[in-house]
Amino acid sequence: MRDVAIVAFAQTDHRRRTDDLSEVEMLMPVLHQVLDATGLRARDIGFTCSGSSDYLAGRAFSFTMALDGVGAQPPISESHVEMDGAWALYEAWVKLRTGEADTALVYAYGKSSPGEVRDVLTRQLDPYYVGPLWPDSVALAALQAQALIDAGETDEAALASIAARNRTAAAHNPHAQLSGSVPAGDYVVRPLRTGDCPPVGDGAAAVVLAAGDTARALCTRPAWIRGIDHRIEAHSLGVRELTDSPSARLAAERAGAFERPVDTAELHAPFTSQEVVLRRALGLDDSVRVNPSGGTLAANPVMAAGLIRLGEAAARIHRGESDRALAHATSGPCLQQNLVAVLEGETTHV
Repeated sequence: MRDVAIVAFAQTDHRRRTDDLSEVEMLMPVLHQVLDATGLRARDIGFTCSGSSDYLAGRAFSFTMALDGVGAQPPISESHVEMDGAWALYEAWVKLRTGEADTALVYAYGKSSPGEVRDVLTRQLDPYYVGPLWPDSVALAALQAQALIDAGETDEAALASIAARNRTAAAHNPHAQLSGSVPAGDYVVRPLRTGDCPPVGDGAAAVVLAAGDTARALCTRPAWIRGIDHRIEAHSLGVRELTDSPSARLAAERAGAFERPVDTAELHAPFTSQEVVLRRALGLDDSVRVNPSGGTLAANPVMAAGLIRLGEAAARIHRGESDRALAHATSGPCLQQNLVAVLEGETTHV
């Protein structure tokens, strides 16, 4: 098994609407940018994997159209996951670890603006008991937030401070959709206010992975993936403890996150209350800089936001601003599925 690293990362400027762009037109600049950063061309990539959702696009096999952004010639080794791009990265990582390729291009995209994303996300619920009730994503997150408040784990003022910290950090992120002073606003679903919820918007991201010496040749300071794991909670919300995330904790343990402290964490927490849950599950205290990019409260392109967490963590290692970082991605209601990766710079390799 070979060491694998993230050697390049690129993302779009995240916008509320991109009516003037197709998925391909949104993706192409990102793909060119991430390849240019390594000096590679499309034909040099050993494996390509993407993450997206047909439900957002409203048509079947929409990812095949997005492949136009990669190019149809020469033929490529390609795969797709109907998930956030973080899970596409996991598939590509396995491919490189086993020696089936030396480099991989991973990309993800999401256009939430054409429809009502809160309604679209109800289609991932249990189709027999919960789905027919149409509880939207904000309503379910509000149930989780209220459970935390009732348990004494947080309150509305603390949630507002989480939103303020993330969006203040986003002021230094040129790609963020929201940044700076964002008012708490009115209740969307009590106890969550507008400021506790992610913006709806469109965006895309891409990373390049490389193995062993290839990674060192392509990047001055690769972000080595020292561990990565993903776990899932029970599908039924009624049998889960919403104030905790055992799957995130287990994924972090299997990824080696608890072996040594991390200095940075990029958490895929679309709602302020979910950051409370994840901090406790992942053992992140105030010594860890959480979401220096602003996180998903600053930009939340569905199906790309998790991959962006990995890319942002890797980019900090590339720049020498972090030595050991944790990146987290989630999918499903109330942190149902969780992926955790631990990234390290070369100087911390043992």
